[in-house]
Amino acid sequence: MTVLEIKDLHVSVEGKEILKGVSLVVRSGEIVALMGPNGSGKSTLFQTIAGNPKYVVTQGDILLDGVSIKDLTPEERFAKGLFVGFQSPVAVPEVRFAFLVQAILNKKMGKKLSDANPRLGEAYKLASELGLKLDVFNRGVGAGFSGGEFKRAEVLLALLTKPAVTVLDEPDSGLDIDGMAAVGKALLGLAKSGGGVLLSTHYARILKFLEPHKVYVMYEGRLVMEGGAEIVRKVEEVGYEGLFKNGGL
Repeated sequence: MTVLEIKDLHVSVEGKEILKGVSLVVRSGEIVALMGPNGSGKSTLFQTIAGNPKYVVTQGDILLDGVSIKDLTPEERFAKGLFVGFQSPVAVPEVRFAFLVQAILNKKMGKKLSDANPRLGEAYKLASELGLKLDVFNRGVGAGFSGGEFKRAEVLLALLTKPAVTVLDEPDSGLDIDGMAAVGKALLGLAKSGGGVLLSTHYARILKFLEPHKVYVMYEGRLVMEGGAEIVRKVEEVGYEGLFKNGGL
C-alpha cells in the first residue's frame, strides 16, 4: 500500500509563511478532498508537494511510503509514483501535445523521450472517454486550450501514467457538468485500481461524482475541519463564511 503523508508542514513563499502546520494522509485506493475558500493555501500545498523550489519548507515533512521526498526534484518525485496537476497549467505551444504524451510515457518506461510509443492508441481512447477532442493531440500544449480541455488533458496524463498517488489542484476548474462527470469517473477508476487521489476544490459539485473517503477544509494555511460527506453538504448549504461563523458543523 502506498501512503502519501503530509506531516506538520510549514511553508513560506518569499519569506511569508503560508502553510502553518498542515498534516494529512492519502492511502492507496482513497480519494481525499481538500476544500476551502480562495487564498486558504490549497495551491501552496500542492505546489510544495510537487517540489516547486519557490515554496520553502521551514518545518515538517512530505513522506511517500514513510520515506521523505521533501528534498527531491519534481522529476524524482514523478519517478517515485507521484503525479501533480496544477490549478493553472503552463502552456507550451511549441510542443505538440502528442509529443508530450509520448515523452511522459517513455520517461515512465525508461525509454528515450523521442522514441515511438505503442500506447498512443490507448491515449486516444481515453481522451474520447474524457470528452477531449482528438485534434488536441496535433496542437501545441495549451495552444488555444479551454480551461476544461486543460483539466481533461491533465487527467488523461494521470490515467496513462497510473501513478501511485495523483494530486490535482482544482480539476473541476473550467468544466461543465458533463466534464465533471467524466473526470469524476476517471478519478474513481484510478482509486479503484489502487491509486491514491488528493484533489482540491472550492465547490462541492465535482464531489458528487467522486464519493471522497475523507474531506478536509483549509482556512488561512491550516486544516480546520476533517470529516466526510457531511462537510460537503454543509459547505453547499451555508458557504464557507457561514461555516466558519457558526463554528463549523
